[in-house]
Amino acid sequence: MWLILLIWIITIFISTLFISQYIKTQQKEDVAIAFYILFITISQIIAAKIGDFSIGTFQITAPVAVLIFPFTFQITDMVNENFGRKRTHRMIFIAFITQIFMSIFIWFSIEIIPAPFWGGDPTTTQQYWISFFGSTLRITAASWIAFIITENLDAVIYAKLKKLTKDKNLWIRNVFSDIPTLALDSVLFITIAFMGDYPLILIGEMILGQIITKWFFGVIDTPFMYLSRGITTGRIKIFKNLFKKSSDK
Repeated sequence: MWLILLIWIITIFISTLFISQYIKTQQKEDVAIAFYILFITISQIIAAKIGDFSIGTFQITAPVAVLIFPFTFQITDMVNENFGRKRTHRMIFIAFITQIFMSIFIWFSIEIIPAPFWGGDPTTTQQYWISFFGSTLRITAASWIAFIITENLDAVIYAKLKKLTKDKNLWIRNVFSDIPTLALDSVLFITIAFMGDYPLILIGEMILGQIITKWFFGVIDTPFMYLSRGITTGRIKIFKNLFKKSSDK
């Protein structure tokens, strides 16, 4: 688990550097949108697996997508910080549309008749395919509902906190916009995605486990928001010539 946490920190560090430097030099959010869609898409697929995040004797279970979702909320905060709420809502809408197309193509893959040589026994292999990607479709639908509500709510809360704090105390708007929205996302997503497949007591445990893990990873990303602001404001200079803006012809 410690190795996973270390790699997680390295990954968010690199993605923060990459996105922030691009924002600094190009004054555009397109790379942020690309990463945002990537993280959202991967989370839809790996959310089908329930992971064990237990600490000692304290059992914590949650979809493994909790490792990714704090990335998405960080990106909405980064775009909100640099470009404002309107462009943040636009990014969320673009990502939402991509998930609809993803579901359509997953449905295509389920409905197309398998080749007779596929997987040795195509009937059995097709059932595995339906079992996995069929659950992905339900998870995606659950994510849509939770996603469109909580991501937009996060953008609204972040913008309001930024105004209330007069653009100071970055950690306040980063943490206190994420805490309620990550909790709400957990309740909505787990209930819609897994209700009926697991006993109510396990649904409750997964909701609690997802809230705890999302809060944990959500709080950890606060230093990376300061890193991002340092890069975009020019106070921190890393990879000085990366994405150096060229004059338009």
